[in-house]
Amino acid sequence: MSDPTLLIMKGITKSFGKMQVLRGVDLEVNYGEIVALVGDNGAGKSTLIKIITGVHRPNDGEIWYKGEKITLHSVRQSRQLGIETVYQERALADLQEMWRNVFAGREITNALGFMDVAAQRRETERLLREHMGFTSTAITADSPVKVLSGGEKQGVAIGRALYFHADLIILDEPTMGLAIRETDRVLNFVRGFRDQGKAAIFIDHNIFHVYDVADRFVILDRGRVAAQFAKSEITQDELIATMVQLHHTGTLQ
Repeated sequence: MSDPTLLIMKGITKSFGKMQVLRGVDLEVNYGEIVALVGDNGAGKSTLIKIITGVHRPNDGEIWYKGEKITLHSVRQSRQLGIETVYQERALADLQEMWRNVFAGREITNALGFMDVAAQRRETERLLREHMGFTSTAITADSPVKVLSGGEKQGVAIGRALYFHADLIILDEPTMGLAIRETDRVLNFVRGFRDQGKAAIFIDHNIFHVYDVADRFVILDRGRVAAQFAKSEITQDELIATMVQLHHTGTLQ
């Protein structure tokens, strides 16, 4: 049987000047697993994610991805490895057409090296219908992103990640500001990752959303992994109580 582990982080530390943000963080993510990364503001979640995506380099520690030790130097490199991020702000250009958003920075080119607009429109139409669940003909590859709802925008961002064959999708507060129906749409996208053998790291302050879709919970507190639980090991109420205790005391009894 092949190794089910996709990502391994060992002893990750990160400081900015005299401020130590991460203190020896260990993290593993398996194929087909949704890992919830939770904790208070300032716990180090965003910094850890930025290390995984090549924005920051750790001061110490090791990163293994698909069985190989790697050093990430850039966002472009992390994308080439199959790591994509869906941000709360969605990172889409509202005034640009759908196809431009899907292929921004990774344009399809023809044999002469020129951008193949027709191919990008065609692929975007296929994504809209087959992977993003758009059925209305009112939305096309040429529609500007601004006409979409918040949940639909997240669907485009997630669909883009899947199109470029991401094996690890990082979701940074993907349900923030969404209505209930739109939130359900995004959470259904996340549940579908398992069926495709994809892995996800899910960051969200709404524990109800996190608990609903996650297989495992990793709690960061003051730059360290304070606890982690499989879903079968902890109830939603117990998870909340654990986080409240850490917030007030910094320790678990």
